[in-house]
Amino acid sequence: MPTTNEPLRREWTRFRRPGRLIALLAAALAVVSLGLLYAFANHASCDGPCPADPTGPDGSLVNDQFAFAHRELGEHGALTVRMTSMTGTITYPPPNHDQILPGLVPWAKAGIIIKDGVRPGSSYAALMLTGAHGVRMQYDYHHDIAGRAGGVSPESPRWLRLTRSGDTVTGYESADGERWTKVGTARLPGLGKAARVGLFAASPGDLTLQPVGFGGGVKEQVRFTQASGVFDRVALEGAAAGGWTTDTLGEMNRTDWEKYHQPSGAVEKDGTITVTGVGDIGPAGAEDGARPVESTLGGLPLALLVVLVAAVRFDTSGGPGAPGTRRVLAARAAVVGAAAFATGLLAVAVVVPAGVSVLKGNGITVLSVPALTGARLVLGTAAALALAAVLAFALGTLLRRARYAVPLALLAVWVPYAVTSFPLIADAPAQWLLRLTPAAGFAAQQTLVEHPQVLAHYAPSAGYFPLPWWAGLTVLCAYTALLLWLAARRLPPTPTPTPTTSTSTAPGGRV
Repeated sequence: MPTTNEPLRREWTRFRRPGRLIALLAAALAVVSLGLLYAFANHASCDGPCPADPTGPDGSLVNDQFAFAHRELGEHGALTVRMTSMTGTITYPPPNHDQILPGLVPWAKAGIIIKDGVRPGSSYAALMLTGAHGVRMQYDYHHDIAGRAGGVSPESPRWLRLTRSGDTVTGYESADGERWTKVGTARLPGLGKAARVGLFAASPGDLTLQPVGFGGGVKEQVRFTQASGVFDRVALEGAAAGGWTTDTLGEMNRTDWEKYHQPSGAVEKDGTITVTGVGDIGPAGAEDGARPVESTLGGLPLALLVVLVAAVRFDTSGGPGAPGTRRVLAARAAVVGAAAFATGLLAVAVVVPAGVSVLKGNGITVLSVPALTGARLVLGTAAALALAAVLAFALGTLLRRARYAVPLALLAVWVPYAVTSFPLIADAPAQWLLRLTPAAGFAAQQTLVEHPQVLAHYAPSAGYFPLPWWAGLTVLCAYTALLLWLAARRLPPTPTPTPTTSTSTAPGGRV
């Protein structure tokens, strides 16, 4: 009598032909070799030793670059200012990229800040006016609270106030300096007894998209910008005696514009303080030159191509032919999925840590991820590869001909994944392809996080999938289940074993 595992053993024996095993090994080697080639080919170049990248209170990489006029503040105190102007400069903006124009990028910022010293990456809370998003309160790089919309001018100034009580900082805004509206409250654990309080200005780069080729794809270009805030009616409570100290956190005053036209820093004159700065305060991302850990998976499209073809040909390459029963279909699908999962798991588990180690050794900044996110990247990518292989196998079972099933499997899975991984088509079609096709499942590899307070190119070609990882895998699972169900409908159910009867014959021939 056959055992429960007999169909699996039989199909595994049938699957493990040298050609298929060599194909899967080649797929794994493609992921590993191309990922390591990418890592070894990338090196950081700095004038002298490369500076350490700042990390925030939670250990994540952050941007912390701004001009700062500051004084010491005790455990209890407040800073109130009136802001009368915010202006800026954008170098070589679109459409022709041939002029230097006045203007502010949307997330240029100027305002007041309480910060745990001047070390880049230290804890802070800031109340600011932005280029296009009105008043905001931001703290510890990842948190953003919206205040009143609108801009500022001498005819319509904005009043800003930050108060500190221990490790709690509260922000208020006002149109007239009398009626105040609370914007938000931030708790900054570990804020020192003596923090720094003052006025600041920062301006991130101007992001423009340059067309590439003839398919509608684009590449990112970031241009230098600068912002200035003008403040008066400065009132400070709880601060030590003395004047303002000016610092520039991060690299500034190196561009020709800053050297010969408008240096970054702070200028005090007749009770008015003008602070001019560049850079940003917020989470760091791929748009800042850091590499996500999934950047080491450049060989995955080639591995996917090999796995899809091998899965289709499992049922269309001669031999016993298509499965005769649904039980055999299930056994073959399990074998195909397990083989693809093992291939992906081996390749990704090797290339990600090895590639990241090489990149860091070459001075390249790599965005750190929590341990659970790293595990999800490895297991999720292997699962997506396995589901894609089962989908291709089901197509082969349905169509019975490799010359039909292979192109259809590639068109459904590989083509959407490949063309959206590079700037080959416009962003909108790329996003819809990764919502509606089985390639959505490869969102499992994404570790990049979108931040609403950071202007970036949030598109597939930049590593951002339109669906979260679990939703993408759900789409791929749905397609795979549907095709398996259609394939199973063409097959008879597993026959129920017929019970056998036995008789015994007595001596002499009588029953």
